[in-house]
Amino acid sequence: MRPALAAAGTLGALGLGAAAAAHVWSRHVEIHRYTLREVELRILPPGSRAIRVLHLSDVHLLPDQSRKLAFLEHLTHLRPHLVIDTGDNIASAAAVPVLAEAIEPLLRRPGAFVMGSNDMFAPMPKNPARYLLPDPRPEGMTEPKEPTLPVHELARRLSAHGWKDLTNARARIDLGGLEVQLVGVDDPHLELDEMPPPQAAPAPAHGAVLRLGVAHAPYRRVLDSFVADGADLLLAGHTHGGQLRLPGVGALVTNCDLPRSQARGLSTWQGVPLHVSAGMGASPYSNYRLFTPPEATLLTLRAPRPPRGE
Repeated sequence: MRPALAAAGTLGALGLGAAAAAHVWSRHVEIHRYTLREVELRILPPGSRAIRVLHLSDVHLLPDQSRKLAFLEHLTHLRPHLVIDTGDNIASAAAVPVLAEAIEPLLRRPGAFVMGSNDMFAPMPKNPARYLLPDPRPEGMTEPKEPTLPVHELARRLSAHGWKDLTNARARIDLGGLEVQLVGVDDPHLELDEMPPPQAAPAPAHGAVLRLGVAHAPYRRVLDSFVADGADLLLAGHTHGGQLRLPGVGALVTNCDLPRSQARGLSTWQGVPLHVSAGMGASPYSNYRLFTPPEATLLTLRAPRPPRGE
């Protein structure tokens, strides 16, 4: 065999071996490497005490996912001041009571939620190549059928102890010295988002306000609306951090029109902090991750540092 052909064969074998190793890692190892990310932001009004915000997203729970359930139960020990859930909680109807039981201590803390498409429609096999298209949504997505999952029962469970349902709605949560004003929309991926009209309300007596914009899928039109509405922080999920990332490249896709460089973590949108959770799971038909382990995020929000000398 000629040296060049032998070298090509060796490289091809190495490539196949690397691909096989990546498949095993992403399908059987990384998908279970649950991670708590911690982020600090100084966006609270001067003089405000720090608050901890737990951002959950894209759990895609099946009832038999014991390691995922153990991680969810671990998160309850963080005792956050506020919990924000940006949707795609379940992957089957049977997961609704299992999820509610696992996060029951969190449900008793102040919180709010929006829904994603996978809270409404059961997962199904899809061609992964379609995610490489400019708009991965199939034709007809803008006219969704009746939900195949018990989304109303899920909403009832999530709001049973006071979490606010932000489905095209606004809400206020008093954290004692800080009023959190929230605005949320139904899933933009299904084009169900409708920005709720402004609400006139008296300013809180303490004067400290934090404004949050909450959506499942971070489409640009929605982020723009939140910024125009005066949000101090934007929270979303949906992207799975790209689900497959490559070193030096990052996320290959975002499954929406958000730039790939903002597929996960903290960035800014028109000068406003944007946090996109990579989420905790994936569809059971594409249950793998590469270089973006499943996660939840604890955001510690603080007031600005006082000027030196004060």
